[in-house]
Amino acid sequence: MLVLGIESSCDETAAAVVRDGTFLLSNVIASQIDVHSKYGGVVPEIASRKHIEAIIPVILQALAEAKVTLDDIEGIAVTRGPGLIGSILIGLSVAKSIAFAKGLPFVGVNHLEGHIAAVFLDDKKPDFPFVALVVSGGHTSIYFVRDFENFIILGQTRDDAAGEALDKAAKMLDLGYPGGIVIDRLAKNGSADYVKFPRPMKNSMDFSFSGLKTSLLTYIKNRKTPVEEEEIPHIAASYQESIVDVLVEKTLRAAEDYSLERVVVSGGVAANSRLRDTFYKEGKDKGIEIFIPPAILCTDNAAMIAVVGDNLLRKGRKDHFDLNAVSRWPLELLGKA
Repeated sequence: MLVLGIESSCDETAAAVVRDGTFLLSNVIASQIDVHSKYGGVVPEIASRKHIEAIIPVILQALAEAKVTLDDIEGIAVTRGPGLIGSILIGLSVAKSIAFAKGLPFVGVNHLEGHIAAVFLDDKKPDFPFVALVVSGGHTSIYFVRDFENFIILGQTRDDAAGEALDKAAKMLDLGYPGGIVIDRLAKNGSADYVKFPRPMKNSMDFSFSGLKTSLLTYIKNRKTPVEEEEIPHIAASYQESIVDVLVEKTLRAAEDYSLERVVVSGGVAANSRLRDTFYKEGKDKGIEIFIPPAILCTDNAAMIAVVGDNLLRKGRKDHFDLNAVSRWPLELLGKA
């Protein structure tokens, strides 16, 4: 089956063509980083307007790179939620329009399930069941994954997501946006032992990062001298390490608790080099196989949406044209939103 995927849940406008849920023919992403960087974060109204400008050219480019036309497409998969409602509506409206005009089935896909499913586009694919960590700017959760659309939540953030904590830290240190990428780069030249940041909720499967942000702010304010430029890589490495430690430890502990030998790590923060290296090392030490998609498939993309869509379409799923976008759609409530 040849599926066109469309993603517009936040500030990336994306389209992809995937064959049989595993073969990636094209993956086009139009980023809005340059637009939002001056504000230090995504501005929803601006994001929606940029999606309107970009979505048709992005879809046409995805078709061209895949060397197919809309006449070859057999189904359409589009992000329905969760995310910024105005942004989601752009992609969903275009998907409906194409489906109606071409007489094609279309399905609304959960963005979080898409992140987990991105791993099936890699050469190394996990078997079900497995433990999955979804870690991004808006989400930090651990799931027991029995199959597509079959999730049990094991732990989640009580306040901020890990990616948001990285972005806020970069803002405090005046490093620019998106902060996670900058911190990852700077931390490579820093010492993770420079500052002792907390590892909150050590005995729980849940996460909390708001206190970590406060600890960084307190560290900066209570210094007798301003932070020197040569100290920033060390502070970045120390802060990043506190996040990596809790993500890795709790996810691997969940796998051990459920006697599972496979862990999938997904979402935008899964592109972080320190997180990837630590997962591979710790997983090997514990006899747990780690699956992480290539970095380009960790950030928001439409290929991952097409993978889920392919599975749904093969099961005979076909959504109606009155399908609406949803800003919140927990994985454990799939099918109930």
